[in-house]
Amino acid sequence: MIIETLSTFPCMYDSVMNSSMMRIAQEKGILDFHAYDLRDWTHDRHRTTDDDPYGGGAGLVMKCEPLFEAYDEICSSGEGRDFGSCPERADWAASTKRVPHEPEVPSGTSARAGLPSDWALPDQPAAPQSDCLKPCTIFLAPQGERFCDEIALDLAKEERLLFICGHYEGIDERAYTLADRVISLGDYVLTSGELASMVVIDAVVRKLPGVLGAEDGAITESFSDGLLEYPQYTRPAEFRGMRVPDVLLSGDHGKVAKWRREQSLLRTARLRPDLLADVELSPADRDFLQRLGEEG
Repeated sequence: MIIETLSTFPCMYDSVMNSSMMRIAQEKGILDFHAYDLRDWTHDRHRTTDDDPYGGGAGLVMKCEPLFEAYDEICSSGEGRDFGSCPERADWAASTKRVPHEPEVPSGTSARAGLPSDWALPDQPAAPQSDCLKPCTIFLAPQGERFCDEIALDLAKEERLLFICGHYEGIDERAYTLADRVISLGDYVLTSGELASMVVIDAVVRKLPGVLGAEDGAITESFSDGLLEYPQYTRPAEFRGMRVPDVLLSGDHGKVAKWRREQSLLRTARLRPDLLADVELSPADRDFLQRLGEEG
């Protein structure tokens, strides 16, 4: 998978992308990562990427021109300018077209980040054609769809992702016409889109085959089956009077599997009961939850 980011502070990715799982994924050739500096597409000596908002107000708004120029060049060349190599992979040439995700939006708005449906933008010059696969382009913004494990799994199926990260007061609304998906981490505000994109990238990359050491690691994590994950323990078997449950020391894999399932159900019922409505429960699961409810 190729993951690219476009932002005003690309150095923010250095620590995360050069450590732990991200570094290993790149060394294995599973992930090809590039962080692009939006300032490379500015044309003034101050390398300006923002300006005062029309209508007044606090803060600065990121400008359209560098965002559109950067997007066109990244999409058309697959390499941008002075970013190192972005290989012309054989599987890229199969198709330069992809069907963008169009989330449900309220009536009277466009799926493009909630833009008015009757908003006709001025004609834009067509980006140069290329054999490179057009990336699935993602913006991080409060108005986006709430990020979850299902979205991470969807994005992990893409071959190329481009994250466009905002700063300051926000991004000129016209730039959202470039988005295939707009994602929000939750009902709070971060200093920059780089931070939000790192969360999404981490959740996506761990879904890629071969990234995690354990073959079924991503399968048994919280939310992978709709439930919170069961409790985990390791050595020593007893620590400061706290003992590992005997079933985990029994060597009976059937009993361990049953205990883990029930603990996932128990934890979810107590901490996130809202998740149970969307979980496919077996008769044994339902029986366990019924007994749990009777016990109070």
